[in-house]
Amino acid sequence: MTRFFFDTATSLDGFIADDADSLAWLFAVPDGESPADELLPHDHAVLVEGSTTYEWLLRESDILTHPEKWQEFHGDRPVFVFTTRQLPVPAGADVRFVSGSVAEALPRIREAAGDGDVWVVGGGDLAGQFFDAGVLTRIAISIAPVALGSGAPLLPRRIESDRLTLVEAKAVGQFARVVFDVRMT
Repeated sequence: MTRFFFDTATSLDGFIADDADSLAWLFAVPDGESPADELLPHDHAVLVEGSTTYEWLLRESDILTHPEKWQEFHGDRPVFVFTTRQLPVPAGADVRFVSGSVAEALPRIREAAGDGDVWVVGGGDLAGQFFDAGVLTRIAISIAPVALGSGAPLLPRRIESDRLTLVEAKAVGQFARVVFDVRMT
């Protein structure tokens, strides 16, 4: 059965990017640029991103000029990008653009994942849409010792405590790693 999980880093005050959609604050944290293995998911067959995350990744590593850098983060996995715009695709990348609701895209995503898991990389609103669709099964957050004051919110949804079960909380370097299982109604 395909599981959908949101695994991301956040500031102490709950933002995943600053007002300029930058992650420079995250990379400034000791080990933020090269996170510990425990802070990254490994068992996923498919990645899902919003267009802001996708465009940031392309820009940050100049991937269109250096398409080999795509492999460093995405590997050979299919990547579904939710967007309403035409966006470039790095040479050799398996990028599948999706417009419309998460619910409408689920059959295609599940088919691509097979028996594997799906990592909802970002952003927070997109992860919230997977929650709203009733398929988000886990939320893993690496909290950085930084307060941004504003920016892109971690999860712009109200999710009550009866829907979340804490399964792990630990320190990993300068990060607090918390993992919750999501109970669907």
